[in-house]
Amino acid sequence: MDTTTSSQAGEATTEVAPASLARGLAALRIFMGLVLFANGVAKVFSAGGGVTISLGPYVANLVDRGAARVILQSNGASSQLPLVPEVSAFLISLWPVLQWLVTAVELGVGLLLIVGLFTRGAALVGLAFQLSLALVYFSSNRWMFEQPHEYVPLFILAVVPAGLAWGLDGRLRRAGRWPS
Repeated sequence: MDTTTSSQAGEATTEVAPASLARGLAALRIFMGLVLFANGVAKVFSAGGGVTISLGPYVANLVDRGAARVILQSNGASSQLPLVPEVSAFLISLWPVLQWLVTAVELGVGLLLIVGLFTRGAALVGLAFQLSLALVYFSSNRWMFEQPHEYVPLFILAVVPAGLAWGLDGRLRRAGRWPS
């Protein structure tokens, strides 16, 4: 059973069992890993033509290297924060190297989150990556929740041991080869 019931002063409360919470966090971890990994794969195989996914009437795209460059350039240039346009222009000048660093971070962090290995560290790296993007987006008149839906889950995954359920962190811990 996934809930426990306790009574205090005649009031019944329902609490979620720790195993259920662990599985919910594992699902969040795997989902965030898939998001990052899929965008990393798109960057490996496409440099500007875009990667479009069509499933019947559903059509979506993944951010490839060309789209990432445009996002960085356009949002940085339109930012009202001091220095953001200059930092964005500097990063664009480094794009021949930076595009591969971004790709490696998305692939690496995504894969580690999917398999649940070094989960907190991977989430922390992903969080730093997403927060750096948020600085570029910060005053670019974007949709209010454009970035929080990416960095809030990574913050949660960085502070909670989400690799213990359905992850290699948990297997290694149960085998006595992983810190508590």
